[in-house]
Amino acid sequence: MQTTTSPLPNSRLQIEFELPPERLARAIEDAVRRLSRETRVPGFRPGKAPRVMLERFLGPTTILDEAVEQLVDDAFREKMRESDLAPLSSPAVEMMQAEEGKPLLFKVVVQVRPEVTLGDYDHFNFKPEIKPVDATMVDTVVDELRDAEGHLEPVSGRGAQNGDYAVIGFVGTRDGVPFDGGTSERMPLVLGQDRLIPGFENNLVGAEKGQEREFDIVFPDDYQEESLRGQTAHFVVEVKDLRAKVLPEANDEFARSVGKFADMAELEAELRKRLEENALDHARHEFADKIIEYATANATVEPPDVLIDQEVEVMHDELRSAVARQGIAEEAYLKVLGKTEQDLHAEFRPQAEKRVKTLLVLSEIAKAKSVEVADATVEAEIEKARLRYAKDQSLVRYFESERGRNYIRSTIRRSRTVEQLVDEWLDAHPEAPRLKHLEDADEHSPVGTESGAAAASVGVTDPGSLTPSTATSTGA
Repeated sequence: MQTTTSPLPNSRLQIEFELPPERLARAIEDAVRRLSRETRVPGFRPGKAPRVMLERFLGPTTILDEAVEQLVDDAFREKMRESDLAPLSSPAVEMMQAEEGKPLLFKVVVQVRPEVTLGDYDHFNFKPEIKPVDATMVDTVVDELRDAEGHLEPVSGRGAQNGDYAVIGFVGTRDGVPFDGGTSERMPLVLGQDRLIPGFENNLVGAEKGQEREFDIVFPDDYQEESLRGQTAHFVVEVKDLRAKVLPEANDEFARSVGKFADMAELEAELRKRLEENALDHARHEFADKIIEYATANATVEPPDVLIDQEVEVMHDELRSAVARQGIAEEAYLKVLGKTEQDLHAEFRPQAEKRVKTLLVLSEIAKAKSVEVADATVEAEIEKARLRYAKDQSLVRYFESERGRNYIRSTIRRSRTVEQLVDEWLDAHPEAPRLKHLEDADEHSPVGTESGAAAASVGVTDPGSLTPSTATSTGA
Protein backbone atom coordinates (compact mmCIF):
# COMPACT_ATOMS: atom_id res chain seq x y z
CA MET A 1 0.00 0.00 0.00
CA GLN A 2 1.33 3.41 -0.99
CA THR A 3 0.03 6.61 0.56
CA THR A 4 0.70 10.31 0.21
CA THR A 5 -0.34 12.62 3.05
CA SER A 6 -0.92 16.35 2.63
CA PRO A 7 -1.87 18.66 5.54
CA LEU A 8 -4.93 20.86 5.15
CA PRO A 9 -6.12 23.80 7.31
CA ASN A 10 -7.96 23.27 10.60
CA SER A 11 -6.13 20.03 11.53
CA ARG A 12 -7.32 18.09 8.47
CA LEU A 13 -5.33 15.70 6.34
CA GLN A 14 -5.71 14.57 2.75
CA ILE A 15 -4.42 11.04 2.24
CA GLU A 16 -4.09 9.48 -1.22
CA PHE A 17 -4.10 5.68 -1.33
CA GLU A 18 -2.83 3.26 -3.96
CA LEU A 19 -3.53 -0.41 -3.29
CA PRO A 20 -2.11 -3.12 -5.59
CA PRO A 21 -4.46 -5.11 -7.90
CA GLU A 22 -3.84 -8.34 -6.00
CA ARG A 23 -5.14 -6.83 -2.77
CA LEU A 24 -8.33 -5.78 -4.54
CA ALA A 25 -8.59 -9.32 -5.94
CA ARG A 26 -8.37 -10.81 -2.43
CA ALA A 27 -11.01 -8.34 -1.21
CA ILE A 28 -13.31 -9.44 -4.04
CA GLU A 29 -12.84 -13.10 -3.06
CA ASP A 30 -13.70 -12.23 0.54
CA ALA A 31 -16.77 -10.28 -0.59
CA VAL A 32 -17.98 -13.28 -2.65
CA ARG A 33 -17.66 -15.59 0.36
CA ARG A 34 -19.34 -13.10 2.70
CA LEU A 35 -22.25 -12.31 0.38
CA SER A 36 -22.69 -15.95 -0.52
CA ARG A 37 -23.19 -16.80 3.16
CA GLU A 38 -25.56 -13.87 3.72
CA THR A 39 -27.66 -14.17 0.54
CA ARG A 40 -30.27 -16.82 -0.18
CA VAL A 41 -29.88 -17.59 -3.87
CA PRO A 42 -32.50 -20.05 -5.20
CA GLY A 43 -30.95 -23.42 -5.97
CA PHE A 44 -27.86 -22.96 -3.84
CA ARG A 45 -27.08 -23.68 -0.20
CA PRO A 46 -25.82 -20.74 1.93
CA GLY A 47 -22.19 -20.05 1.09
CA LYS A 48 -22.22 -22.09 -2.12
CA ALA A 49 -23.54 -19.62 -4.71
CA PRO A 50 -20.82 -18.69 -7.25
CA ARG A 51 -19.93 -15.11 -8.08
CA VAL A 52 -21.77 -15.11 -11.41
CA MET A 53 -25.04 -16.13 -9.71
CA LEU A 54 -24.58 -13.59 -6.92
CA GLU A 55 -24.04 -10.80 -9.45
CA ARG A 56 -27.07 -11.94 -11.42
CA PHE A 57 -29.15 -12.00 -8.22
CA LEU A 58 -27.76 -8.86 -6.48
CA GLY A 59 -26.62 -6.73 -9.39
CA PRO A 60 -23.46 -6.64 -11.54
CA THR A 61 -21.50 -4.15 -9.35
CA THR A 62 -22.57 -5.38 -5.92
CA ILE A 63 -19.55 -7.58 -5.26
CA LEU A 64 -17.03 -5.01 -6.45
CA ASP A 65 -18.76 -2.31 -4.41
CA GLU A 66 -18.73 -4.53 -1.31
CA ALA A 67 -15.05 -5.36 -1.78
CA VAL A 68 -14.05 -1.74 -2.34
CA GLU A 69 -16.00 -0.52 0.68
CA GLN A 70 -14.33 -3.05 2.98
CA LEU A 71 -10.90 -2.49 1.47
CA VAL A 72 -11.15 1.30 1.84
CA ASP A 73 -12.17 0.89 5.45
CA ASP A 74 -9.34 -1.57 6.19
CA ALA A 75 -6.73 0.56 4.42
CA PHE A 76 -7.86 3.68 6.26
CA ARG A 77 -7.65 2.00 9.67
CA GLU A 78 -4.24 0.56 8.78
CA LYS A 79 -2.97 4.02 7.85
CA MET A 80 -4.29 5.49 11.10
CA ARG A 81 -2.43 2.87 13.15
CA GLU A 82 0.80 3.20 11.21
CA SER A 83 0.80 7.00 11.40
CA ASP A 84 -0.32 7.19 15.04
CA LEU A 85 -3.29 9.31 13.97
CA ALA A 86 -6.78 9.49 15.46
CA PRO A 87 -9.67 10.78 13.33
CA LEU A 88 -12.34 12.90 14.96
CA SER A 89 -15.05 11.81 12.54
CA SER A 90 -15.61 9.62 9.52
CA PRO A 91 -13.54 10.89 6.59
CA ALA A 92 -14.82 12.01 3.22
CA VAL A 93 -13.84 9.42 0.59
CA GLU A 94 -13.30 10.19 -3.09
CA MET A 95 -12.86 7.16 -5.35
CA MET A 96 -10.44 7.71 -8.22
CA GLN A 97 -10.10 4.21 -9.70
CA ALA A 98 -11.85 0.96 -8.78
CA GLU A 99 -11.42 -1.63 -11.56
CA GLU A 100 -10.45 -5.27 -11.34
CA GLY A 101 -6.90 -5.92 -12.47
CA LYS A 102 -5.85 -2.34 -11.73
CA PRO A 103 -4.61 -0.59 -8.57
CA LEU A 104 -7.34 0.77 -6.32
CA LEU A 105 -6.93 4.54 -6.14
CA PHE A 106 -8.81 6.77 -3.73
CA LYS A 107 -8.24 9.69 -1.42
CA VAL A 108 -9.76 10.75 1.88
CA VAL A 109 -9.98 14.01 3.75
CA VAL A 110 -10.03 13.39 7.47
CA GLN A 111 -10.29 15.58 10.56
CA VAL A 112 -7.67 14.54 13.08
CA ARG A 113 -6.90 15.57 16.62
CA PRO A 114 -5.08 18.89 16.46
CA GLU A 115 -1.48 19.18 17.50
CA VAL A 116 -1.03 20.81 20.89
CA THR A 117 2.16 22.72 21.65
CA LEU A 118 2.46 23.24 25.38
CA GLY A 119 3.89 26.42 26.81
CA ASP A 120 4.72 27.02 30.46
CA TYR A 121 2.15 25.55 32.81
CA ASP A 122 3.86 25.26 36.19
CA HIS A 123 6.05 28.37 36.66
CA PHE A 124 3.32 30.85 37.47
CA ASN A 125 3.66 33.76 39.92
CA PHE A 126 0.21 33.69 41.51
CA LYS A 127 -0.72 32.02 44.80
CA PRO A 128 -3.85 30.61 46.40
CA GLU A 129 -6.12 33.21 47.97
CA ILE A 130 -7.94 32.09 51.10
CA LYS A 131 -10.94 34.11 52.23
CA PRO A 132 -10.80 34.62 56.02
CA VAL A 133 -13.76 33.52 58.12
CA ASP A 134 -15.20 36.11 60.50
CA ALA A 135 -18.02 36.26 63.05
CA THR A 136 -20.43 37.76 60.51
CA MET A 137 -20.12 34.70 58.29
CA VAL A 138 -20.82 32.44 61.28
CA ASP A 139 -23.86 34.54 62.19
CA THR A 140 -25.14 34.25 58.61
CA VAL A 141 -25.05 30.45 58.78
CA VAL A 142 -26.79 30.52 62.17
CA ASP A 143 -29.53 32.69 60.66
CA GLU A 144 -29.89 30.23 57.77
CA LEU A 145 -30.28 27.38 60.27
CA ARG A 146 -32.87 29.38 62.18
CA ASP A 147 -34.74 30.08 58.96
CA ALA A 148 -34.76 26.38 58.11
CA GLU A 149 -36.19 25.60 61.56
CA GLY A 150 -38.77 28.39 61.43
CA HIS A 151 -42.54 27.90 61.19
CA LEU A 152 -45.41 29.96 59.81
CA GLU A 153 -48.01 31.58 62.05
CA PRO A 154 -51.13 33.56 61.03
CA VAL A 155 -50.67 37.34 61.08
CA SER A 156 -53.12 39.35 63.20
CA GLY A 157 -53.26 42.95 64.34
CA ARG A 158 -51.11 44.31 61.54
CA GLY A 159 -50.86 44.62 57.80
CA ALA A 160 -48.61 42.72 55.41
CA GLN A 161 -44.87 43.30 55.53
CA ASN A 162 -42.04 42.28 53.25
CA GLY A 163 -41.02 38.76 54.19
CA ASP A 164 -44.58 37.67 54.96
CA TYR A 165 -46.04 34.60 53.23
CA ALA A 166 -49.26 35.52 51.46
CA VAL A 167 -51.88 33.83 49.31
CA ILE A 168 -53.54 36.25 46.93
CA GLY A 169 -56.28 36.21 44.32
CA PHE A 170 -56.29 38.81 41.59
CA VAL A 171 -57.88 39.97 38.35
CA GLY A 172 -55.94 42.09 35.90
CA THR A 173 -57.59 44.08 33.12
CA ARG A 174 -56.59 46.33 30.28
CA ASP A 175 -59.21 48.88 29.26
CA GLY A 176 -61.67 46.96 31.45
CA VAL A 177 -61.03 43.64 29.69
CA PRO A 178 -59.25 40.71 31.44
CA PHE A 179 -56.13 39.48 29.63
CA ASP A 180 -54.50 36.06 29.40
CA GLY A 181 -52.37 35.26 32.44
CA GLY A 182 -53.74 38.22 34.38
CA THR A 183 -56.06 36.27 36.69
CA SER A 184 -55.45 33.82 39.53
CA GLU A 185 -57.72 32.38 42.22
CA ARG A 186 -54.91 31.52 44.63
CA MET A 187 -51.27 32.39 44.20
CA PRO A 188 -48.73 31.95 47.01
CA LEU A 189 -45.86 34.40 47.23
CA VAL A 190 -43.35 35.84 49.66
CA LEU A 191 -43.73 39.60 49.76
CA GLY A 192 -40.62 41.50 48.76
CA GLN A 193 -39.24 38.86 46.39
CA ASP A 194 -40.70 40.62 43.33
CA ARG A 195 -41.84 37.35 41.73
CA LEU A 196 -44.53 39.06 39.70
CA ILE A 197 -44.41 42.41 37.91
CA PRO A 198 -41.84 44.80 39.43
CA GLY A 199 -43.63 47.00 41.97
CA PHE A 200 -46.70 44.72 42.18
CA GLU A 201 -45.99 43.46 45.69
CA ASN A 202 -45.25 46.95 47.05
CA ASN A 203 -48.96 47.71 46.64
CA LEU A 204 -49.83 44.93 49.09
CA VAL A 205 -47.68 46.17 51.98
CA GLY A 206 -50.01 47.18 54.85
CA ALA A 207 -52.98 45.16 53.58
CA GLU A 208 -54.58 42.80 56.10
CA LYS A 209 -56.04 39.36 55.46
CA GLY A 210 -59.37 39.67 53.61
CA GLN A 211 -58.66 43.17 52.30
CA GLU A 212 -58.58 44.19 48.66
CA ARG A 213 -56.20 46.56 46.96
CA GLU A 214 -56.69 48.21 43.55
CA PHE A 215 -53.86 49.74 41.58
CA ASP A 216 -52.45 50.34 38.12
CA ILE A 217 -49.08 49.06 37.10
CA VAL A 218 -46.94 49.35 33.98
CA PHE A 219 -45.33 46.20 32.58
CA PRO A 220 -41.57 46.61 32.05
CA ASP A 221 -40.17 46.84 28.53
CA ASP A 222 -38.39 43.49 28.91
CA TYR A 223 -41.43 41.60 30.26
CA GLN A 224 -41.53 37.97 29.12
CA GLU A 225 -44.90 38.35 27.36
CA GLU A 226 -44.14 40.61 24.44
CA SER A 227 -47.74 41.86 24.00
CA LEU A 228 -47.72 43.32 27.54
CA ARG A 229 -44.41 45.15 27.38
CA GLY A 230 -44.82 48.80 28.29
CA GLN A 231 -48.58 48.37 28.76
CA THR A 232 -50.61 49.64 31.74
CA ALA A 233 -52.92 47.19 33.53
CA HIS A 234 -55.37 47.59 36.39
CA PHE A 235 -55.36 44.97 39.17
CA VAL A 236 -57.83 44.11 41.89
CA VAL A 237 -56.03 41.97 44.48
CA GLU A 238 -57.44 40.21 47.57
CA VAL A 239 -55.14 39.03 50.36
CA LYS A 240 -56.66 35.62 51.14
CA ASP A 241 -54.10 34.43 53.67
CA LEU A 242 -51.23 36.06 55.47
CA ARG A 243 -48.62 34.36 57.60
CA ALA A 244 -45.32 35.35 59.12
CA LYS A 245 -42.31 33.13 59.59
CA VAL A 246 -41.34 32.82 63.23
CA LEU A 247 -37.72 31.88 63.84
CA PRO A 248 -36.37 30.17 66.94
CA GLU A 249 -34.09 32.20 69.18
CA ALA A 250 -30.37 31.62 68.77
CA ASN A 251 -29.81 30.09 72.21
CA ASP A 252 -28.45 26.90 73.72
CA GLU A 253 -31.78 25.10 73.27
CA PHE A 254 -31.68 25.90 69.57
CA ALA A 255 -28.10 24.60 69.33
CA ARG A 256 -29.14 21.30 70.88
CA SER A 257 -32.12 21.04 68.48
CA VAL A 258 -29.97 21.15 65.34
CA GLY A 259 -27.30 18.68 66.40
CA LYS A 260 -25.29 17.18 69.21
CA PHE A 261 -24.10 20.51 70.58
CA ALA A 262 -24.03 21.42 74.25
CA ASP A 263 -24.62 25.11 73.65
CA MET A 264 -24.40 27.94 71.11
CA ALA A 265 -20.69 28.34 71.65
CA GLU A 266 -20.06 24.75 70.57
CA LEU A 267 -22.36 25.14 67.54
CA GLU A 268 -20.63 28.35 66.47
CA ALA A 269 -17.20 26.74 66.90
CA GLU A 270 -18.25 23.84 64.66
CA LEU A 271 -19.68 26.22 62.07
CA ARG A 272 -16.46 28.25 62.03
CA LYS A 273 -14.44 25.06 61.56
CA ARG A 274 -16.57 23.98 58.59
CA LEU A 275 -16.44 27.44 57.04
CA GLU A 276 -12.66 27.45 57.33
CA GLU A 277 -12.47 24.01 55.68
CA ASN A 278 -14.78 25.20 52.93
CA ALA A 279 -12.62 28.31 52.47
CA LEU A 280 -9.55 26.12 51.94
CA ASP A 281 -11.44 23.90 49.52
CA HIS A 282 -12.75 26.94 47.63
CA ALA A 283 -9.25 28.41 47.50
CA ARG A 284 -7.92 25.15 46.07
CA HIS A 285 -10.58 25.12 43.36
CA GLU A 286 -9.94 28.73 42.42
CA PHE A 287 -6.18 28.10 42.41
CA ALA A 288 -6.68 25.07 40.14
CA ASP A 289 -8.85 27.11 37.77
CA LYS A 290 -6.14 29.79 37.53
CA ILE A 291 -3.53 27.12 36.75
CA ILE A 292 -5.75 25.74 34.00
CA GLU A 293 -6.27 29.22 32.54
CA TYR A 294 -2.53 29.90 32.69
CA ALA A 295 -1.63 26.62 30.97
CA THR A 296 -4.29 27.08 28.30
CA ALA A 297 -3.27 30.66 27.57
CA ASN A 298 0.35 29.63 27.06
CA ALA A 299 -0.43 26.65 24.81
CA THR A 300 -0.84 26.73 21.05
CA VAL A 301 -3.72 24.74 19.58
CA GLU A 302 -6.37 25.30 16.93
CA PRO A 303 -9.57 23.52 18.03
CA PRO A 304 -11.31 22.03 14.97
CA ASP A 305 -14.91 22.88 14.19
CA VAL A 306 -16.10 19.31 14.72
CA LEU A 307 -15.05 19.39 18.39
CA ILE A 308 -16.42 22.89 18.92
CA ASP A 309 -19.74 21.87 17.38
CA GLN A 310 -19.83 18.84 19.65
CA GLU A 311 -19.15 20.96 22.73
CA VAL A 312 -21.91 23.38 21.69
CA GLU A 313 -24.30 20.41 21.68
CA VAL A 314 -23.08 19.39 25.13
CA MET A 315 -23.69 22.91 26.46
CA HIS A 316 -27.15 22.93 24.89
CA ASP A 317 -27.97 19.62 26.53
CA GLU A 318 -26.77 20.95 29.89
CA LEU A 319 -29.08 23.96 29.52
CA ARG A 320 -31.96 21.74 28.43
CA SER A 321 -31.55 19.63 31.57
CA ALA A 322 -31.31 22.72 33.79
CA VAL A 323 -34.56 24.27 32.54
CA ALA A 324 -36.31 20.89 32.66
CA ARG A 325 -35.48 20.59 36.36
CA GLN A 326 -37.36 23.86 36.85
CA GLY A 327 -40.39 22.41 35.09
CA ILE A 328 -39.94 24.62 32.03
CA ALA A 329 -40.16 23.34 28.47
CA GLU A 330 -37.25 24.35 26.27
CA GLU A 331 -39.62 25.88 23.70
CA ALA A 332 -41.20 28.09 26.38
CA TYR A 333 -37.77 29.06 27.70
CA LEU A 334 -36.60 30.16 24.26
CA LYS A 335 -39.83 32.09 23.75
CA VAL A 336 -39.27 34.02 26.97
CA LEU A 337 -35.74 34.87 25.87
CA GLY A 338 -36.92 35.74 22.40
CA LYS A 339 -34.21 33.51 20.92
CA THR A 340 -33.92 30.56 18.57
CA GLU A 341 -31.85 27.44 18.97
CA GLN A 342 -29.42 28.89 16.43
CA ASP A 343 -29.10 32.03 18.58
CA LEU A 344 -28.20 29.90 21.58
CA HIS A 345 -25.58 27.97 19.63
CA ALA A 346 -24.02 31.20 18.41
CA GLU A 347 -23.81 32.42 22.01
CA PHE A 348 -22.38 29.09 23.22
CA ARG A 349 -19.68 28.91 20.56
CA PRO A 350 -16.96 31.14 22.12
CA GLN A 351 -17.23 29.31 25.44
CA ALA A 352 -17.36 25.95 23.66
CA GLU A 353 -14.13 26.78 21.82
CA LYS A 354 -12.50 27.72 25.13
CA ARG A 355 -13.66 24.49 26.74
CA VAL A 356 -12.34 22.36 23.87
CA LYS A 357 -8.96 24.09 23.99
CA THR A 358 -8.80 23.48 27.73
CA LEU A 359 -9.62 19.78 27.29
CA LEU A 360 -6.92 19.37 24.66
CA VAL A 361 -4.28 21.21 26.68
CA LEU A 362 -4.99 19.29 29.90
CA SER A 363 -4.88 16.00 28.00
CA GLU A 364 -1.47 16.96 26.60
CA ILE A 365 -0.19 17.86 30.07
CA ALA A 366 -1.49 14.52 31.36
CA LYS A 367 0.50 12.81 28.61
CA ALA A 368 3.62 14.80 29.47
CA LYS A 369 3.29 13.84 33.14
CA SER A 370 2.41 10.20 32.41
CA VAL A 371 -0.85 10.37 34.36
CA GLU A 372 -2.72 7.08 33.96
CA VAL A 373 -6.11 5.69 34.99
CA ALA A 374 -6.48 1.99 35.81
CA ASP A 375 -9.08 -0.14 34.04
CA ALA A 376 -10.61 -0.97 37.43
CA THR A 377 -11.30 2.74 38.02
CA VAL A 378 -13.09 3.00 34.68
CA GLU A 379 -15.15 -0.12 35.42
CA ALA A 380 -16.16 1.32 38.80
CA GLU A 381 -17.47 4.45 37.06
CA ILE A 382 -19.41 2.33 34.56
CA GLU A 383 -21.04 0.53 37.48
CA LYS A 384 -22.04 3.91 38.92
CA ALA A 385 -23.59 4.77 35.55
CA ARG A 386 -25.60 1.53 35.55
CA LEU A 387 -27.08 2.44 38.93
CA ARG A 388 -27.52 6.17 38.30
CA TYR A 389 -29.12 5.81 34.86
CA ALA A 390 -30.97 2.54 35.36
CA LYS A 391 -34.06 4.12 33.77
CA ASP A 392 -32.17 5.45 30.76
CA GLN A 393 -30.36 2.56 29.12
CA SER A 394 -29.20 4.70 26.20
CA LEU A 395 -26.92 6.61 28.60
CA VAL A 396 -25.72 3.35 30.15
CA ARG A 397 -24.88 1.95 26.71
CA TYR A 398 -22.82 5.04 25.94
CA PHE A 399 -20.69 4.67 29.08
CA GLU A 400 -20.31 0.94 28.40
CA SER A 401 -19.14 1.59 24.83
CA GLU A 402 -15.51 2.11 23.83
CA ARG A 403 -16.23 5.78 23.23
CA GLY A 404 -17.83 6.15 26.67
CA ARG A 405 -15.01 4.30 28.40
CA ASN A 406 -12.52 6.59 26.75
CA TYR A 407 -14.54 9.61 27.88
CA ILE A 408 -14.48 8.33 31.47
CA ARG A 409 -10.76 7.57 31.38
CA SER A 410 -9.69 10.92 29.97
CA THR A 411 -12.02 12.93 32.20
CA ILE A 412 -10.55 11.31 35.32
CA ARG A 413 -7.07 11.65 33.84
CA ARG A 414 -7.50 15.39 33.38
CA SER A 415 -8.88 15.83 36.91
CA ARG A 416 -5.93 13.95 38.36
CA THR A 417 -3.56 16.04 36.29
CA VAL A 418 -4.96 19.28 37.71
CA GLU A 419 -4.79 17.91 41.27
CA GLN A 420 -1.20 16.85 40.63
CA LEU A 421 -0.27 20.34 39.43
CA VAL A 422 -1.77 21.85 42.60
CA ASP A 423 -0.02 19.33 44.87
CA GLU A 424 3.32 19.82 43.13
CA TRP A 425 3.09 23.57 43.73
CA LEU A 426 2.20 22.99 47.39
CA ASP A 427 5.15 20.63 47.80
CA ALA A 428 7.45 23.29 46.34
CA HIS A 429 6.01 25.95 48.67
CA PRO A 430 5.87 24.48 52.19
CA GLU A 431 5.25 27.97 53.60
CA ALA A 432 1.86 28.13 51.85
CA PRO A 433 -1.30 27.05 53.72
CA ARG A 434 -2.21 23.42 53.18
CA LEU A 435 -5.18 23.52 50.84
CA LYS A 436 -7.27 20.70 52.15
CA HIS A 437 -9.45 19.20 49.46
CA LEU A 438 -12.96 18.20 50.54
CA GLU A 439 -13.65 15.08 48.54
CA ASP A 440 -17.08 14.83 46.95
CA ALA A 441 -18.14 11.41 45.66
CA ASP A 442 -19.48 12.89 42.43
CA GLU A 443 -17.10 15.81 42.01
CA HIS A 444 -14.62 14.01 39.77
CA SER A 445 -17.01 11.31 38.59
CA PRO A 446 -17.49 11.55 34.82
CA VAL A 447 -20.88 9.83 35.14
CA GLY A 448 -22.13 11.64 38.24
CA THR A 449 -22.31 15.17 36.91
CA GLU A 450 -24.57 17.17 34.63
CA SER A 451 -21.74 17.40 32.09
CA GLY A 452 -21.35 13.62 32.14
CA ALA A 453 -25.03 13.10 31.39
CA ALA A 454 -24.88 15.69 28.62
CA ALA A 455 -21.80 14.05 27.11
CA ALA A 456 -23.57 10.69 27.11
CA SER A 457 -26.69 12.21 25.59
CA VAL A 458 -24.69 13.76 22.77
CA GLY A 459 -22.40 10.73 22.36
CA VAL A 460 -19.22 12.70 22.86
CA THR A 461 -15.90 11.67 21.38
CA ASP A 462 -13.56 13.03 24.02
CA PRO A 463 -10.65 14.87 22.37
CA GLY A 464 -8.28 13.74 25.09
CA SER A 465 -9.08 10.06 24.56
CA LEU A 466 -8.32 9.83 20.85
CA THR A 467 -5.75 7.22 19.92
CA PRO A 468 -5.33 5.12 16.78
CA SER A 469 -7.05 2.22 18.54
CA THR A 470 -10.20 4.33 18.82
CA ALA A 471 -10.11 5.51 15.22
CA THR A 472 -13.47 5.54 13.52
CA SER A 473 -14.12 3.72 10.27
CA THR A 474 -14.61 5.53 7.00
CA GLY A 475 -18.32 4.92 7.00
CA ALA A 476 -17.91 4.41 3.27
